[in-house]
Amino acid sequence: MANLLTGREAITKLQEGNKRFTEDKRVHPHQGVDRRLEVMKGQTPFAAILGCSDSRVPLKIIFDQGIGDLFVVRVAGNVVDDIVLASIEYAAEHLNVPLIVVLGHQNCGAVQAAVQGGHAPGHIPALMDALQPALEEARTQAGDDLVEKAVRANVRLTADAIRNSSLLSQLTRDGRVEVVGAYYSLETGRVDFL
Repeated sequence: MANLLTGREAITKLQEGNKRFTEDKRVHPHQGVDRRLEVMKGQTPFAAILGCSDSRVPLKIIFDQGIGDLFVVRVAGNVVDDIVLASIEYAAEHLNVPLIVVLGHQNCGAVQAAVQGGHAPGHIPALMDALQPALEEARTQAGDDLVEKAVRANVRLTADAIRNSSLLSQLTRDGRVEVVGAYYSLETGRVDFL
């Protein structure tokens, strides 16, 4: 069960699945008992995706993929910390995924909260702090929609942080892994790779 795709081929596979999703022509691959039993022996996902925890962005569904196809890491605001980075590094180093995608989305609640500012209870301030660099970058850009600019800035900054980790920077230099950003429209269901 070796993964033989390149990063570009993995992007194409995700784009094809997303097209099926947006056209309501899903094929629901790898979702049966046979696939469940097959992956019991080991996993070979063709991509790792860091996405937001938002319930409106079900990653395997929007890419029309099934059991064992994607290595999914979800955290509010698709921010990266040491644990998230370790999960992504595991996918790249041990599972040999050729592609890592950082997926932001329209109307991200975490980014909206960071834009609004103010007091937040519990551990939520840590998330707001993690989003501040994207917010600062977005404020320097022309245009009105600060939230959407911050979502895209966050995708880029997060992808850069992943790409620049010591382990992943070596894997990208060696051509074993590609790290890309993407944006999901809640309105259309479409994913655009940035």
